[in-house]
Amino acid sequence: MDERSTSYRTTGGVDVRRTATSCDPGVLTELVQAVEHRRGGVLSSGMEFPGRYSRWHMGYIDPCLEIAARGRTLTATALNERGGVLLPVIAAAFAEHGSVQGEAPSGAVAVHVPEPAPGEFYTEEERSRRPTVFSALRSVIALFRAPDADSHLGLYGAFGYDLAFQFEPVEAVLDRDPADRDLVLQLPDEVIVRDRKRETCVRYTYEFTVPAGRNGAAARTDGMARRTDPTPPMRRADLPDQPVPGSYAEVVAEAKKRFVRGDLFEVVPGHRTYARCESPARFYERLRDRNPAPYEFFFNLGEGEYLVGASPEMFVRVTGTPGQGQRVETCPISGTIRRGEDAIGDADNIRALLGSAKEESELTMCTDVDRNDKSRVCEPGSVKVIGRRQIEMYSRLIHTVDHIEGRLRPEFDALDAFLTHMWAVTVTGAPKTWAMRFIESHESTPRRWYGGAVGVLAFDGSMNTGLTLRTAHIRDTVATVRVGATLLYDSDPEAEERETFLKARALLETLAEDGAAQPAAAARPLEPDPTAGEGMTVLLVDHEDSFVNTLADYVRRHGARVVTVRHGFDPAYLDELAPDLVVLSPGPGLPADFATDALLDALDRRALPVFGVCLGLQAMVEHAGGELRTLADPVHGKPGLVRVTGGTLLGGLGEGGGADAAFTAARYHSTYTTPGQVKGFDVTAVVDGTGPGGEPVVMAIEDAARKRWGVQFHPESILTASVGERIIERVLRLAR
Repeated sequence: MDERSTSYRTTGGVDVRRTATSCDPGVLTELVQAVEHRRGGVLSSGMEFPGRYSRWHMGYIDPCLEIAARGRTLTATALNERGGVLLPVIAAAFAEHGSVQGEAPSGAVAVHVPEPAPGEFYTEEERSRRPTVFSALRSVIALFRAPDADSHLGLYGAFGYDLAFQFEPVEAVLDRDPADRDLVLQLPDEVIVRDRKRETCVRYTYEFTVPAGRNGAAARTDGMARRTDPTPPMRRADLPDQPVPGSYAEVVAEAKKRFVRGDLFEVVPGHRTYARCESPARFYERLRDRNPAPYEFFFNLGEGEYLVGASPEMFVRVTGTPGQGQRVETCPISGTIRRGEDAIGDADNIRALLGSAKEESELTMCTDVDRNDKSRVCEPGSVKVIGRRQIEMYSRLIHTVDHIEGRLRPEFDALDAFLTHMWAVTVTGAPKTWAMRFIESHESTPRRWYGGAVGVLAFDGSMNTGLTLRTAHIRDTVATVRVGATLLYDSDPEAEERETFLKARALLETLAEDGAAQPAAAARPLEPDPTAGEGMTVLLVDHEDSFVNTLADYVRRHGARVVTVRHGFDPAYLDELAPDLVVLSPGPGLPADFATDALLDALDRRALPVFGVCLGLQAMVEHAGGELRTLADPVHGKPGLVRVTGGTLLGGLGEGGGADAAFTAARYHSTYTTPGQVKGFDVTAVVDGTGPGGEPVVMAIEDAARKRWGVQFHPESILTASVGERIIERVLRLAR
């Protein structure tokens, strides 16, 4: 038997001895059966995709300690005497964030992380460091961090959807059960890992020695039993009623009204279906066999809760050494069609999927939002689309997928990456905050685990998490399967409802059985001039938008310092910051929703240069006495051919140069204006014939003397890649 041991000390002073022993892969099958009756987890991947996914299988049983959250209260519970050894140092980590309740010898300690104090101010760049339960988790991870730590020792489990409410201003409308947990993470001290590519299987065991406490003696886990108490057997409950036919289509119809107004670009509401599940372990094994996926998982979370899933989508993966440009990856999925009857049918359906403008728009918007999420915490210029509209095939469905990466700035860690993406646009929508508000108001029940994540926060600073899609939440033999669809203005209500049931089929059929192309190269933007914004401070005003951080990233690439704040801030901050340029971000809704007139009055009084994007342009037009209208057909995530008619900002950009210059740009808007309705500005670009009656739609305005510029399109979108960087560079140079 091959056995290797190594020892190291963590930054929190905990000594760890790790032993790696070769073992028979068959132990994982036995472990799956055991997890049905004792706390633990099994994770696997049935997909092999070079550069993205490889096949692996791992699991653990009898974790020594559990960390759970209910709202803003985080509780650590020792599940055996080994966990009791670690509980005092966990309590010390909790104490950095509030008063700790309970004593370590009692077996559980808790901390309530308070809301930020009234008046406490955070810029958007600092948002992931606002006080939340993740603040205390960050301290726990730091306690166990060490250069010699591996990616297998860490916290495993599930992150619930409601955690986002601690990060974004979304009011809870639906009734919640106060006993429901928003997060359950388990700390295993024995993990079995099978590399299905190399055909190796290793059992990793960990022993801990914590620093001397008040009793003057160090505590050790050596010789202590690893077993925990079994979880209680499931009771049998009645199945709830299935969704009323047509009810989801009604939600789609309501969403279409919001698209027309411009409140939303896309949104992903869901609804629940139900089936009987007598054995979560058997269901997991059959699901892996019927529907292989990148993120297959089975968790016994205790308190009668199980999660079993075969998720096709990565949430956030972070690799590399903390503080040294860790790689952040995501793979948003949007665009769906059913599998064909055979390979020829698959090819026909793939061709139809790739040729659908609607499906392409869905993924474009998801990727633009995802790039924005990364830009909040990644190095300027490091966010790249490395795979565009790639095809992934599952048992019932074919999807289009983008692959996006960035490099974390040194001051941020994996939890910052996790928080800035919460939750994925593919399960919420865009703009993300407004989409989450729509979901909260139009779904009939809280999401609980659906739309959150599962995976591991490793003590080496890495992270690997998948979205809780294609997931059954099992309690009392009832499996709840929640599914949704990505809605756009041109969605068909009945078709979208049918798609949700198609997505649920793989799980529901498996539960019923238990009871009885090469990717296209992404466009590469021109390399930015890193000196264009050197020495400048740019204030970026966020109108609750999901693209603002990508805008900030574009500005930083040119050497400027960027400070992002949400709308409604005290105008006195303008005097404190003294920006060289103010950028008004895009956003949902109308300018009046954000009191933009008051801000523009304040900017006028200070004669500050202003650049408005989308909603920002609309605000400038309206403030100057112009008129806004609503498009008969909203344009969200779709390309438009922008014809330049003059001006200093866009003059000569695009093909043709001079007065006939034109370029493709991304449009995300329902509200618009026409040249005849603009006052006080020169109209410098239009899209021809797309307004009602065939009139041109204004795409750019400027008042060069007052240093005011605005564009209706999104320069930061991947669809504007040919000129987006150059537009930002010009704004910075003109604002000097």
